[in-house]
Amino acid sequence: MASRKPCEELCLVHPGYHTGMGGTTFPDGFAWGVATSAFQIEGGWQEGGKGLSVWDVATERTGFVKDGSNARVACDHFNRLEEDAELIAGMGLNAYRFSISWPRVLPEGVGAVSLEGLGFYDRLVDALLARGIQPFATLFHWDYPYDLFKRGGWLAADSPAWFAEHASVVVDRLSDRVSNWITFNEPQCFLGDGHLSGVHAPFVQLGWRAFFEAQRNALLGHGLACQAIRQRALREPLVSIATCAAAGIPATSDAADVAAASKWGLEIQQLAAWHGGLYLDPILRGVWPTCDGRPVGEEFIEVSEVDLATMNQRLDYLGLNYYTSPRVRAGRGGVAEELPYEESWPRSAFGWPINPEGLYWATKFYYERYGSPVMVTENGIWLDDKLADGRVDDPERIEFIRSHLLQIRRALADGLPVLGYLHWTLMDNFEWAEGFRPRFGLVSCDHATQRRVPKTSAAWFAEVARTNGATL
Repeated sequence: MASRKPCEELCLVHPGYHTGMGGTTFPDGFAWGVATSAFQIEGGWQEGGKGLSVWDVATERTGFVKDGSNARVACDHFNRLEEDAELIAGMGLNAYRFSISWPRVLPEGVGAVSLEGLGFYDRLVDALLARGIQPFATLFHWDYPYDLFKRGGWLAADSPAWFAEHASVVVDRLSDRVSNWITFNEPQCFLGDGHLSGVHAPFVQLGWRAFFEAQRNALLGHGLACQAIRQRALREPLVSIATCAAAGIPATSDAADVAAASKWGLEIQQLAAWHGGLYLDPILRGVWPTCDGRPVGEEFIEVSEVDLATMNQRLDYLGLNYYTSPRVRAGRGGVAEELPYEESWPRSAFGWPINPEGLYWATKFYYERYGSPVMVTENGIWLDDKLADGRVDDPERIEFIRSHLLQIRRALADGLPVLGYLHWTLMDNFEWAEGFRPRFGLVSCDHATQRRVPKTSAAWFAEVARTNGATL
């Protein structure tokens, strides 16, 4: 497929998108939606022949999940997809990003396909399209098949081909109706947190050499999946990856501080697994990243030109997941220095500083470096909101969303191509090792009864979407 100019790509994500701004509204065709992940909402952990994932196994460990819960049922989305599709439609949203459980489709990770597992996603896609909601399918959101992990996981030489097989099976089944495909969600988390620090599944603490081997294999899997999508899709596909928007906020408007803030997340100045450039430079520039002018991991592994060519597949847009950013200034020699936030700075219930301006700078820095249009694929806040008298009032979430949408509008006004905003998340879910205590949803979910109650933020967000941002 011939490469497209950014303005041409914009028109494909959602019908009617164009870059012209009308007053205080967003561009026509802007995607307004919500995002979820399979493990966090589906439940049905062994229904339909589903295999185990590394997260299924981890959350069964005594004491691992902070509130003692597990995701066997989660939000029971596996049995309530029509009800949940109706919730999205009730907010008037036109986009829904969900992930496909690899072990639900391929119980052993490769080989035999679960027709019931594929059938679940068939029904989900049909339910969305029947309500005018565009599906955005993420192929991997951390729930790696446990059987493949026992065979080496991302360290196995065959792991890129394993992921490509998963992508092929799903694309063959759904691409007559699905156009938007996201390969991975946040490689920083499932590689860095899962294989280096060990705080996420599969909870291994590798040295840097093994980490880079896992990273190389995962990025090769991404590249092979991109090829499979473009070769097999029945509808012209839009291919992306969702990455943590690791970018700094300039401490001042001084050019040196702006440059330092850009470098903080993208140009690696110290060996760490969080930098966006560590994953996106091979994918979008075809180069192995450098650290202070030397190849990252040069003492550990070699990455061939053939491997880099496989990783370097064109993306139609870049997904940015944004929650918080550090403030950064230029230190001696222009080295990025992170500034601490004051104790009084507004924070989420998780303790993350709230700074909407970081979304503007992330959009700017990533677009300037990589040239891909941007989709905000996640943005949300953990609040300790409560159901009272049959309703949930969450004005802090409304202000959080409003302030971040204003930064998107700022980016659009500066000519940066932003395709849409997908809020994290649809409903209160199973938040990994934190369990059910965190509440990120626009909809309250009582996990004992599965009763769903839209919060005041849901009605507010629905009106913003209905007016294409005019009510901001």
